[in-house]
Amino acid sequence: MTEDMHGERAPLGRRGLLAAGALGAAVAATTAATGTARAADGPATGAGSGTAAERTITLTGTLPTGAPDFVHLPFDVPSGVREIAVSYQYDKPAVPPGTPGNSCDIGLFDERGTELGGRGFRGWSGGFRTEFAVSREQATPGYLPGPIRPGRWHVVLGPYQVAPQGLAYRVDVTLRSGAPGGEFTPAYPPERARGRGRAWYRGDCHLHTVHSDGRRLPAEVAAGARAAGLDFIVSTDHNTSSAHGVWGPLAGPDLLILLGEEVTTRNGHWLALGLRPGQFVDWRYRSRDEAFPSLARQVRRQGGLVVPAHPYCPYVGCLWKFGYEDTDAVEVWNGPWTYDDESAVDSWDAQLAVALRDGRSWLPAIGNSDAHSTPQVIGSPHTVVFAEDLNRDDVLDGLRAGRSWLAESAAVRLEFTATGAGRQAGIGGELEVPADAPVDVRLTVAGVPGGTVRFVTDEGQLHQESLPADGAGTVVWRTTASLAAYVRAEVRHPKADGTPGRGNSMGPDLPWGPMAALTNPIVLRVRG
Repeated sequence: MTEDMHGERAPLGRRGLLAAGALGAAVAATTAATGTARAADGPATGAGSGTAAERTITLTGTLPTGAPDFVHLPFDVPSGVREIAVSYQYDKPAVPPGTPGNSCDIGLFDERGTELGGRGFRGWSGGFRTEFAVSREQATPGYLPGPIRPGRWHVVLGPYQVAPQGLAYRVDVTLRSGAPGGEFTPAYPPERARGRGRAWYRGDCHLHTVHSDGRRLPAEVAAGARAAGLDFIVSTDHNTSSAHGVWGPLAGPDLLILLGEEVTTRNGHWLALGLRPGQFVDWRYRSRDEAFPSLARQVRRQGGLVVPAHPYCPYVGCLWKFGYEDTDAVEVWNGPWTYDDESAVDSWDAQLAVALRDGRSWLPAIGNSDAHSTPQVIGSPHTVVFAEDLNRDDVLDGLRAGRSWLAESAAVRLEFTATGAGRQAGIGGELEVPADAPVDVRLTVAGVPGGTVRFVTDEGQLHQESLPADGAGTVVWRTTASLAAYVRAEVRHPKADGTPGRGNSMGPDLPWGPMAALTNPIVLRVRG
């Protein structure tokens, strides 16, 4: 959310160009064959000249307002091609105030086809690059190295916004012949790190690199995670799995790196967490297309999690419109605390009561940095999960079960329990007690100077207490299972005016300062 993938383009520098090193020198001879491509199936046509070493096909057209979300431009690849290089441009006419101007994404599918969820995906760069290249041994970040087989390939355009005048595009596809080169060997990260056994582990599950619209190299992200005191991260570049094969050397005994994707659709973004190496999740659908449930099942079948990201982000295409039936958690805190995070927490809290009423599993909350580049801080916020050990399956199990809390940084520490009738439960757990048995809710927190603790139940906020200036303290509140279906805790910073805020008040501004920590609930059940 913190950087619009469909916004400013970055020039394709040689340093960050390839997943496995810089491109070899381009063939000197350049000729062009021109033609006009249509959105319908069929090859681009046109006459042109070329050498045996290189040939360029130019695909042009104009997309009207109301064009399909994705337009597939076909071109034919003959035998003997070692590299495909693509560049594109489109016009940006002036538009009236308040009217969206042209914005167009780009990607590539090979001869295996463009079927939704099929095997033909070869890469995606959104609106972040104006050119890319793929070959057997290397590819521009966002794209997959692999064989260049003969057949009908497709450039896919995503006209994200189209001006009233239409969107005129030009795509140049250069086919370079020659020996295919060596095979790219991915280096996937191990699924286990050196943990501490059953313990709390800190992790950021939403991060971007140069493989989508981030400006950090994977090595810089790994270094940032270590500096932030994290135990694990998840690689979630937009709409591509190309980074999966570069993380191996960057993981280590001290840092578990899980694989994933931020699936960026026109009706909201979602995190596919814990994907198997190289697994791609398609994004070319809206809520009305009814494709989301099957793709969510695809992720779950491999043990991964489906997590709507920044569901109230106001950017075009970011608001979550798929519902929560096929999800495993929800990202309620994304980057620096803003009003859309308040909306996400309020909506999530309302769903807790409904799920408990209906006897369904409740949806856990997570928080992530969504960091793309400096000065965005990796690990601010992050999720602290209780897991059996520091490995893929145990971390995902802990997140799925809601045994987790959210922290703005590793400086924030807390413990949260509910005790009654000789029993105790922690975050994500259940405490079953007689209806009127006293239940003591206890939060011990450190790292939030002058902060405010809130205890929230299905009735709303029922207790508020300020922390001392050093930010450390213990807050205890008594309730019963007949009065509270669940209880969760928030720790807030002071408001901008230095006051603690009032949870049961209304006014022209938010009653609270920014979030410092947020727990998943402890469920209180009446013993039958």
